[in-house]
Amino acid sequence: MSNDVVNPFDLSGRTAVVVGAGGGIGGAIAKTLAAAGARIVSLDRTLEIANRYAEYLGSSLLSGFEIDIGDQASVASVANAVQQRFGPADILVNSAGVVDNTPAEDMTAEQWRRVFGVNLDGLFWCCQCFGRQMLARNRGAIVNIASMSGMVVNKPQPQASYNASKAGVIMLTKSLAAEWADRGVRINAVSPGYIGTDMTRRGLEEPAWRQAWLDMTPMARVGEPSEIANAVWFLASEAATFATGSNLVVDGGYTSW
Repeated sequence: MSNDVVNPFDLSGRTAVVVGAGGGIGGAIAKTLAAAGARIVSLDRTLEIANRYAEYLGSSLLSGFEIDIGDQASVASVANAVQQRFGPADILVNSAGVVDNTPAEDMTAEQWRRVFGVNLDGLFWCCQCFGRQMLARNRGAIVNIASMSGMVVNKPQPQASYNASKAGVIMLTKSLAAEWADRGVRINAVSPGYIGTDMTRRGLEEPAWRQAWLDMTPMARVGEPSEIANAVWFLASEAATFATGSNLVVDGGYTSW
């Protein structure tokens, strides 16, 4: 018997598709998975944004693709192109997301649909199209970026559409996990708290928001994108082979009160 210890976090030889890789959390995820040995396919709304972190990924970045995740045909086309060029995806991370802080009574149908179109509809199309590649081989791991806002209502900012869409991500994750568990595909979610990204920094510039956010976070700070990336790495790796349908909350204790 060999005494060699296999590293379950090693992603060498795996192709990881990161949707929203041009964002703060998405970029950190791409860099973390690349450091673990994965080959990264970066997807975002423009090619320029998709390739934003290419200089940090070096040879680990296979290619960047422009994608409209709210359009099922666009997602299907990109998924097919990725498979033709690099083979089927081993890992899919859905990290694209938008927020709208319009009060509920003032929100237009267009604003509502934009949030759901990216946060929930687009996430489903990506799970569906890349999931088919995984199901055909009876293996694969999907990690969806949800939010603590899918479980609690944040204050003081209004964001009903965001909260509802992220609650949908958590339930969609559980639903797909149940459907695909016996076909070798694991699907889990990570729910971040307030993380130091461009989206959150805009809120931190509002003194009342900043104070409320920090007061309600037991750790009294915002998180770093790398702290979310490490949680994604765990769920995408062989260290989490018995985890599916889970929602890993990484929020500095916000939801513990």
